[in-house]
Amino acid sequence: MPGIRILLAKPRGFCAGVERAIEVVEQALARFPGPVYVRKEIVHNPHVVNQLRAQGARFVDELTEIPQGSTAIFSAHGVSPAVYAAAQARRLQVIDATCPLVTKVHVEAKRFAREGYTLILIGHAGHEEVEGTMGEAPQAIRLVQTVEDARAVQVPDPNRVAVITQTTLSMDDTQAVIDVLKGRFPRLVSPAKDDICYATQNRQNAVKAMAREAEVILVIGAKNSSNSIRLTEVAEAAGRRAYLINDATEIQPDWFTGVSCIGVTSGASAPEHLVQDVVEALRRLGATQVEERELVHEDVSFGLPAELAAPAPRA
Repeated sequence: MPGIRILLAKPRGFCAGVERAIEVVEQALARFPGPVYVRKEIVHNPHVVNQLRAQGARFVDELTEIPQGSTAIFSAHGVSPAVYAAAQARRLQVIDATCPLVTKVHVEAKRFAREGYTLILIGHAGHEEVEGTMGEAPQAIRLVQTVEDARAVQVPDPNRVAVITQTTLSMDDTQAVIDVLKGRFPRLVSPAKDDICYATQNRQNAVKAMAREAEVILVIGAKNSSNSIRLTEVAEAAGRRAYLINDATEIQPDWFTGVSCIGVTSGASAPEHLVQDVVEALRRLGATQVEERELVHEDVSFGLPAELAAPAPRA
């Protein structure tokens, strides 16, 4: 593949919510007597999880695996009130690393439910973010995953329906569902600001721009990373072959036969060093040019939870 160009999408990789979640774990490990437990993957990337595990974090699936009175961190995807109650019952010292943009959706869900609306949540069944959001108002929320679901969903009062979405979906996917819902429920209420997070949308737009030139697009991210999967789908919807890879070891040279330009991006939970590893692997295969394409500049940051916002005590 001599002479092949590599286009690097920008923005790519870590978003502000992921950076915050990782810092929450690192700060907790530095400030609190161990062990520090993390419920579920702090973000959906095995490289990040393994790095934090090497620093001393203990990852568990259920709160029952955490000794009573211990320090517990909730992941960036958010949890339901029932999980909070279970943590309180175990007297856990909880530090919440939920992305503030996910928290915004939780607040919207509670407000709409309190005002007597049936909520349509557009999202994927089983995803941790969706489970956490549905737990805020389980009697009022209906999960819709597809256009077909939107056509079939039933509500008690068609005049009091609101829609919220999982933050990591594709704008294109949600718009088709919302169009159907608006056709069925003309008085459908939406949040003042779109629930799709800024980082999700920016990364999708960068892939669309890159797809004008790149014939094959590599998306670096975990197989359970919703926003990474969406990036792959966006590339395919633009008519390009796309491959979701965890790291450079999964690259197959025959993907690039007859190709002159390869696009590379990464999901919001993927560390930058994985991107550089992929670039180096492509160079070893003969790629000669690397060009970064910045579509929009990101300067978003989120403050730490209150438990970590104060200066660390002196040793």
